[in-house]
Amino acid sequence: MIFFKALKNVKGIFLLIGLFFSLTAFSTGQEMNSFYIHVNGKVLVCECADNSSSKALLEKLKLSDVEIDMSDYGNFEKVGDLGFSLPQNNEDITTAPGDVILYLGSKLSIYYAQNSWNLTRIGKIRNQNSQELKSILGNSGVKARLSLSDR
Repeated sequence: MIFFKALKNVKGIFLLIGLFFSLTAFSTGQEMNSFYIHVNGKVLVCECADNSSSKALLEKLKLSDVEIDMSDYGNFEKVGDLGFSLPQNNEDITTAPGDVILYLGSKLSIYYAQNSWNLTRIGKIRNQNSQELKSILGNSGVKARLSLSDR
């Protein structure tokens, strides 16, 4: 009899622990850490850096998509004006293909080649090399749409 009471208590404790972890997981939610870049009929995924700049951009994207007219600069990036400012977390960076960078607090750049400057990292486009990015971004001006949706 004592064994069954103890077993019942242990079972109850495990149920309570399971319930606690379930409720904790649902209440905290999963933090969003990526967004989509729609450009020339392709959808690129940008994994965000852990800083206040990328968090502020994600907050903006919760309200609406952001469209940017981008143009080539220096034969290593596409750059365009966001139309608003984000907090800067500048550091000396040597970019690599796929880096998504905030410049001067209000310009977004997608790098397809290397450059070194004092910049704020927003994130990284994965699984695209320099040639693939250059092909997707094109040789002239391009309109990019930043979104939390892949559609």
